[in-house]
Amino acid sequence: MSLILLLIIVLLLLGALPAWPYSRGWGYGPSGGLGLILIILIVLLVLGVL
Repeated sequence: MSLILLLIIVLLLLGALPAWPYSRGWGYGPSGGLGLILIILIVLLVLGVL
């Protein structure tokens, strides 16, 4: 389960990087969404759900 979560986080990190010209205008949307997912995962880990 943790390996799958790690792979998803790595893919989200790669997708949040503004590496292409059309994605530079997206602002904080992709990285903000990734931050929200990371916060949820950390809370679930602290509570012992995962």
